[in-house]
Amino acid sequence: MLPRLGSSLGIDIEVVSRPRAEYFTTAWAELNLPKAPAIMVGGKVLVEGRDIDEGSLEAAIRRLLDAAPGEND
Repeated sequence: MLPRLGSSLGIDIEVVSRPRAEYFTTAWAELNLPKAPAIMVGGKVLVEGRDIDEGSLEAAIRRLLDAAPGEND
């Protein structure tokens, strides 16, 4: 879902995947990144610890990009 949304909205998507235990280490906490599952856009955490549906994710990305729906299509 994320790579497709990134392409359609013209933004870069970076997916970070680690073993679950790594998200609970001191080293991870020092990075000031959220625990998985989480989605961040432009340094802002959209959702942490739960899933998000595609429509809500796209709307949040558009708001963060300050773009009206359909503007980047």
